[in-house]
Formats: sequence, structure tokens, C-alpha cells
Amino acid sequence: MPFPVPAFSQIRSNLLRDLKNYRPDADVTTDSDFFIRATSVASSIEGLYQHQAWMVRQIFPDTADQEYLYMHAAVRGLNLKQAIPARGYLRLTGQPGKQVPEGLQAKRGDGVLYRVTASDHMPEAGSGLFAAEALTPGVTGNADDDTPVTLQVAPSGLDSDAKLFLMRGGVAQETDTELLARLLELIRRPPAGGNRHDYRRWAMEVEGVSDAFVYPLRRGLGTVDVAIVSGDGLPSQDTINRVLAYIDDVRPVTAKGCLIVAPTLRHVDVRVRTSLRDTSLELASIAINRALATQFDQIAPGAAWVRSQSEALVSNVAGVIDRHISSPTANIVPVVNADVIEWLRLGAVTVEPM
Repeated sequence: MPFPVPAFSQIRSNLLRDLKNYRPDADVTTDSDFFIRATSVASSIEGLYQHQAWMVRQIFPDTADQEYLYMHAAVRGLNLKQAIPARGYLRLTGQPGKQVPEGLQAKRGDGVLYRVTASDHMPEAGSGLFAAEALTPGVTGNADDDTPVTLQVAPSGLDSDAKLFLMRGGVAQETDTELLARLLELIRRPPAGGNRHDYRRWAMEVEGVSDAFVYPLRRGLGTVDVAIVSGDGLPSQDTINRVLAYIDDVRPVTAKGCLIVAPTLRHVDVRVRTSLRDTSLELASIAINRALATQFDQIAPGAAWVRSQSEALVSNVAGVIDRHISSPTANIVPVVNADVIEWLRLGAVTVEPM
């Protein structure tokens, strides 16, 4: 059982009790010298108890303060993963053969900057993709395909208007909670010679990877495939390449082959009919969207969407007295085969009155 740490008042009472046992005639009232001295000593003893309790918390990584959590992780070869910028391509147009210099910058409408990472020449078609990355690490650089950007100082022969392509994989710096989760995973599932948990841990050690899902034997005997995600989206090709290089370096040499892939997004549109009380359709729609988004955020690549679970979440929304999900009409099982690993994501949510 845990050691009971006495309160300050109890420590002082114990000191005065012991003093009274030795000197029955001693004055221990609140305005006496003995009471004042006992108060001072009790204060110091309470501080020692608190320090000992703090020391015990540092022994275990799940209760340790930040500095000692980092020390626990470092002992096992784990370090805090730094933020990664989004990486992808700039789609540029201009004079064929014109050199596109490394470092050429482009600005998105909200001020986010990107730069070309490798010098190359414009193809004969007058349009091409050039490797680029966001200047600021983190999720701010992620962008949808064909997001317009403007070259900061367009060289002669190049159009100033450009577009982003496959610009993704930007991830914020790992949090202490995420580092602790990786450390506890390593403690609870120590290295086992290359089982599925080892492959997940190896992928998670690479910066830019927020989660990893392992599919043994997907392409036959001796194969291991790993689907990785960055934040709540897809990884960049740079992240995929770095994970593959790292796992190839640490995996057993007897394994036939490892493939690192980004899952294929499959958006699911949901149509819900509801009967409401004491709330508006607009407020209910916001709450239902939030509930369904939480459910889909917890669906791993290759995992199915269960219709009844969504119905239960909608039923728990305040003000909903009845509901019916009219679309989809059944559970959705994503395709997982040698060619594709589908990842179900929430599409458009339509809420209608019954």
C-alpha cells in the first residue's frame, strides 16, 4: 500500500505530542515558543515529504516531468521528433528550356511561402513539376492540389502564376504525450526480431510520421507493408522514402521485402434524417458533423465504417429524439489488397428533418 504522507498540521501535532510526552509541563499553546518552533520544523519536514513524492514520480516515465521524460526516452534511444515542412511540387509554366533556380520562392494567398529545392529546366511542353517545400515547418504548409501561388520574383521566361501539387506531409513537432506513447509502446512491446510491432515502431521513429499501420503478407510470403500517415492526412513522398530507407536499414535481412505506402483516401458522404426537440437544425448539424468527424478520425487505414456506431453517435447529440442514416445504407468495408489500402475519411454530411 502507498505510504501515507501526513499533512502539515499532523506533522506539527506529532512534534508537539512527543514534546509533551517528554516534558508534561511544557507550554504548547498556539502563542508559545514550542508551538512556533514546531511550526517551523513541520514546514521543513513537509517540504522533504513533497520532494520525496516528486522524486518517486520521476522514476516512472508516465508520471515524470518533461526533463526526466526526455531522459527516460533517451536511455532507450528515443528523441523528440521535430516539425517537418510540407513537401511536394510547384507546377510552373514558362519558356521551354528555361532554368528554374533552386531557392525560387512562391507565396500562397494566406502568406505561406514555398521554395524550389532542386534546380531544373523547363520541359519542352512549357509546363512541369519542380520539387518544392514549405519554408515553415508544420501543418500550415499542407495544401490541396492546384492551390494557386505566386512567384515572389519570377525570372524572365517564367510565368508568375503557379500551382501546388502533392504538397503534404507537414507535421508539427511531436508532443510530450506522443513521445510518452512511443516510449510505453517500446517498454510494453520490446524488440522481437522483426514482428509487426517492430515494423510499426520503426516507422514511428521517423520524423514526419504520426501513425503507422502494418499489413504482413499483403503481397505474399516474406513481405511486410506499412501504411503511414502524417498528422491527419497523407505523408509526402519524401517522408515515405525516409521511412523505407530507415526500415530497410534495421529490418531482418531474411525478410523478402518491405513496402511503405500512403493509404488511398476514400471519402464517405453521410446523409442523416433527424427529429429534433429544443434545438435548431443548424445547431444539430454542427454537433452531428463534430460527432461523425470524431468517429472517422479514429478509423485506421483498412478499417471498416460501422453504420450502427454512427447512428448511436447521432442519437447522443443533444436535442435529437430520433434519427435515420439514409446513406450509406450499410457498413463500408474498404479495399485492402496487393494494390491499394483504402482509408475511409468523412466526406459531406447532410442533415435533414424527418
